[in-house]
Amino acid sequence: MRYHARWVLPITQPPIENGTVVETDGKITYVGPRTGAPAGKDDDLGDTILLPGLVNTHTHLELTAMRGFLEDLDFADWIDKLRQSRNEILDDAKLLDSAKFGIIEGLEAGITTYADTCSSGVVMQAMVALGVRGIMYQEVFAPDPSKCDAAVRELEERLGTLEPEQTDLVQLGVSPHAPYTVSDPLYAATGQLARKRNLPLAMHIAESAAEEDLVVRGEGAFAERWRRRGIEVSKRARSPIALLDKHEVLEPGSLLIHCVRVDDADITTIARRGCSVAHCPASNAKFGHGVAPLLPMLAAGIPVGIGSDSVASNNRMDILDEARLAVLTHRAATRRHDAFGAHQALALATIGGARALGLDDHIGSLEVGKDADLAAFRIDIARTIPVGDPYSAAIFALPGRSAELVTVRGKVLVERGKCKEFDPVLGERVKSAGEALGKWAVRSVS
Repeated sequence: MRYHARWVLPITQPPIENGTVVETDGKITYVGPRTGAPAGKDDDLGDTILLPGLVNTHTHLELTAMRGFLEDLDFADWIDKLRQSRNEILDDAKLLDSAKFGIIEGLEAGITTYADTCSSGVVMQAMVALGVRGIMYQEVFAPDPSKCDAAVRELEERLGTLEPEQTDLVQLGVSPHAPYTVSDPLYAATGQLARKRNLPLAMHIAESAAEEDLVVRGEGAFAERWRRRGIEVSKRARSPIALLDKHEVLEPGSLLIHCVRVDDADITTIARRGCSVAHCPASNAKFGHGVAPLLPMLAAGIPVGIGSDSVASNNRMDILDEARLAVLTHRAATRRHDAFGAHQALALATIGGARALGLDDHIGSLEVGKDADLAAFRIDIARTIPVGDPYSAAIFALPGRSAELVTVRGKVLVERGKCKEFDPVLGERVKSAGEALGKWAVRSVS
């Protein structure tokens, strides 16, 4: 198939006006001017910008039904209520519906690859069913050191069930959730297990002040919760990153989610260990956690991708919007108009995310030989006329618009702005789950 567009943005090469990308058997076989494209069947996308499929380096697809449910809460309280309501209201069937609906939302926003941390394990099934690319990191929780062995046994059983479900597109990983839900022995045991099974790691880390208080001082909201459960609390490390390093879970390719509260020593450690970072500007801002030091991390050579986090914390999954927010936030924080640009932001949303996940040999840029993961967006709309610089249009004007075309390894998943797997009945079930959560919230405060 020959895909023609007004602008083709290969990411690793200059923009091509009136360009063409040719897909053959799921691979990109030509990227260049329309006039030089080999003969073949045409799909003229008209006035569009054609990009590599976007990469979401952090989300929780199973929580899609919790959009708008827990608003304006303290972070520790939010975590408590999220866990309680999820366990009481959302069974595996509802979580699977939620995950599928989240993928549909992502596809309509041009997202072809998802790095998802998941408790139930249903996200892998959803990814396979909808034909997207991704890594599902199976979460493990147990803040009580005495529960470590049981948690590892349960994790091994879950991994044994999930490993056969992997495909060429969908991989399995492991996620020791966060310092406020994982004991020191569990971090060490999970790292050993991941190495033994050759599975990638992902961890929420250095996200909030409450987390830092727990790790560095043995104080704060999470420490109080541990003590109420009879769990001994003490100072654990110089910083959350130092905690992970201490327990040998900073493996090459480990994905570190958030990294808001990191200093120069932490950044040096992350770079030295060969880890990657998922930058989630909207979620961090909404909770009031702060601004991650994106620019120093990039300067240190750390692979960084953009993540939306869950729609329970962010309310929307739109990686172009996240990239736009990253530009604005880091320009504002540094008071420099040239601190971070549209081209850099779009690179983070594509090839940067692919590198962070170890997938850049296959996706992230429009290059001959790579998989044909594509996303096209219309630019003949009021907010993008005139286009001007196509990178600026993609980052500053396009967020919030549905993709015109999305393909994964050449398979068309979104066509003329419509997700081919969209099911209104699925949407009604997710809406019903959201209503049940709303009733739970009323009961919990009465």
